[in-house]
Amino acid sequence: MKEKKLESLIDIAIDREIEAYDFYRGLAGRVEDPGIKGTLAFLAGEEQKHREFLVGYRDGRYESDSLRLADVVNYKIAEHLEEPDITGDMNSSEVYLVAAHRELKSYHFYRALADLHPDGEAKTMLLRIANEEIKHKERVEYLYSNAAFPQTAGG
Repeated sequence: MKEKKLESLIDIAIDREIEAYDFYRGLAGRVEDPGIKGTLAFLAGEEQKHREFLVGYRDGRYESDSLRLADVVNYKIAEHLEEPDITGDMNSSEVYLVAAHRELKSYHFYRALADLHPDGEAKTMLLRIANEEIKHKERVEYLYSNAAFPQTAGG
């Protein structure tokens, strides 16, 4: 029973990674800027790697501690700025802010799911997946801050 429950949770996570991959690929198809397209392709690739890992974990090719918890800087940009509408003429900072909101929602999803479980393998794995999502948020918020507030010659 316990194994079936964990497998079901992993299947949900796999589906969410597929949705995230499709989201980033679709968003890349809506913007014109090649730099933004490249970043979105990178993010889609990260989601693809997570899906592959989760499939491998579900199928027994990885152990539960294969996803390492990492220290993350939470800039909390998405928490304080409204998510822009998705349009074809979005600038890079808007694209990164949309991505930050998406990663924040994923983080909250996995965190809430983990909170529903007692200590054990399922909760540990869900917290590790949540940590991966918050790492993505950190990345895109870093990109956002550099795009929205570029360094000037004056410092």
